[in-house]
Amino acid sequence: MNVLALIPARGGSKSLPRKNVRMLAGHPLIAYSIAAGLAGRKVGRVVVSTDDEEIADIARHYGADVPFLRPGPLAQDDTPDLPVFQHALEWLIQNESYRPEIVVQLRPTSPLRPPELLDRGIEILLAEPSADSARAVVPSGQNPFKMWREAEGGFMIPLLENGFHEAFNMPRQLLPRTFWQTGHLDVVRPETILRKKSMTGTRVLPIPVEPEYAVDIDSPRDFERAEALLQERRLAVVLPSPRDAEAHRPTF
Repeated sequence: MNVLALIPARGGSKSLPRKNVRMLAGHPLIAYSIAAGLAGRKVGRVVVSTDDEEIADIARHYGADVPFLRPGPLAQDDTPDLPVFQHALEWLIQNESYRPEIVVQLRPTSPLRPPELLDRGIEILLAEPSADSARAVVPSGQNPFKMWREAEGGFMIPLLENGFHEAFNMPRQLLPRTFWQTGHLDVVRPETILRKKSMTGTRVLPIPVEPEYAVDIDSPRDFERAEALLQERRLAVVLPSPRDAEAHRPTF
């Protein structure tokens, strides 16, 4: 099975400048996703898509492949995942005749990944040929059937109904189970991206992740929480190689 792990890592970040290369427990943030990709037994290639020369240099040092620099228009604050992945797959096809059978997305902002997560996620998708993708999830902290949204006149209307009568008044035990996507891992068939023009398609399988791993890096506080969890060593996490720890220092 020809599996490509693709890590999107642009240079800009308004919420946290140079976020992808900020140091987390002695390594640049992106190094954790690279390490997870390299540790996947089913992953044949780890590629970083970036517009930034420094990120490219760090990615190569930690063992990833950076065969191209992403065009600036595909590295904006509001750039969604789909065109980034379309660009990467089309570039690899046109320039290297490289066509993966499965594409794995590893977001740098979810660095705490348990061992075997990638291989388990790939197996989940491969076990169901009719599935378009699989996505890492945890149980929702709050059930969206109990949520509301603002309507005209200052009133509220239910966020979800889905055939239930006043779901917001029902016992939670009678409501459907809901999930929150964590960002750790997306496993996608290339045809979903290139032909269906979607990062998920319509048939999406869950990849369960323990809630303790659900740290999304978007602020200094998130960095502190992730570093504390790493220092506590309570969680089994895929870590970058110690030999690379002194290679790069913060640049901000």
